Amino acid sequence: MAKENNVKLQGMWASPYVKRVEIALKIKGIPYEFVEEDLVNKSQLLLQYNPVHKKVPVLIHNGKPICESLVMLEYIDETWKNVPPLLPQDPYKRAKVRFWTSFVEK
Repeated sequence: MAKENNVKLQGMWASPYVKRVEIALKIKGIPYEFVEEDLVNKSQLLLQYNPVHKKVPVLIHNGKPICESLVMLEYIDETWKNVPPLLPQDPYKRAKVRFWTSFVEK
């Protein structure tokens, strides 16, 4: 059972993209291990798990890497369905959340 929920997040403490994934994991109550990355001297693990962009964050679930924070949020929401969803069920309310998320990012 523990193997099914082996979650690691490779990141850097000041990255807003890492923070959004951390917040989602905490909202869902998903235990995870945070692996701090040195972005000047990138680890072999980071380069292996994100060979395209070579950036954080990288979410590793049971040994499978997921890159790009928005993709991670969707993955988290779709994988852990037994806890409250990150977005409202109502399409209009979801659109409002997406609007404000986009606004804050810019």
